[in-house]
Amino acid sequence: MAMVQRIEVSDGTIIAYERTPGKGPGVIFLGGFMSDMTGSKATALEAHCRSSGRAFVRFDYLGHGQSSGAVRDGTIGRWLEDSLLVFDRLTEGAQIVIGSSMGSWLALLLTLARPDRVKALIGIGSAPDFTRELMWPNFSEDEKRQLLSNGFITQPSYYSPDPYVISYRLIEEADRHLLLNSEIAIDCPVRLYHGLLDHDVPWQLAHRLMERLRAEDVTLTLVKNGDHRLSSPADITRLIAEVDALAVL
Repeated sequence: MAMVQRIEVSDGTIIAYERTPGKGPGVIFLGGFMSDMTGSKATALEAHCRSSGRAFVRFDYLGHGQSSGAVRDGTIGRWLEDSLLVFDRLTEGAQIVIGSSMGSWLALLLTLARPDRVKALIGIGSAPDFTRELMWPNFSEDEKRQLLSNGFITQPSYYSPDPYVISYRLIEEADRHLLLNSEIAIDCPVRLYHGLLDHDVPWQLAHRLMERLRAEDVTLTLVKNGDHRLSSPADITRLIAEVDALAVL
């Protein structure tokens, strides 16, 4: 079994990861906001890659899971740096990059930064630009005032007893990484999956993403009874089959 290992970043923070060695193309999984690398999709993918002899990496961003730091100190740019550090240091050759929710936004940004090494991209419940598309418009006026005066707010999480901690810095810095207002210069195959019962990220956002991608080999699969996580046994079986199909393209 893979063991949790750690990379020390130049600023002293620690990024936790698990790496399974194997053949290429490898697979790297990028989790969502306030999620971690122990989620069911990441662990199921790891088990499948191990059994098929394929290289696999999963990790926690700054402030997530077993990595050091606090979520409120993170930004899209910082979590992209974490992702690129892991990608550059722990993977070799062509990779299938899989992102869930916020991780899909980061996967898109990673692919733009490393186009020659990404064989294919899979987005699950993709949430590009969620800070401006979904968060800011839905904050109350009181929440916006708190963000501007205190620097952060907390909101209850449907998925965890711990509340979401949302900083104004996250909203503001993310504006440097918005993608949906212009063509996204990605040319590799892209597979998008989105649940029609996703109450966190509307499926229409994935459709807009599909339209913005420059690549021609792009599909969007809408799952009638799927939620935001798309982590049911059927969802995971579908995801694993997609990875196997993309690996031999």
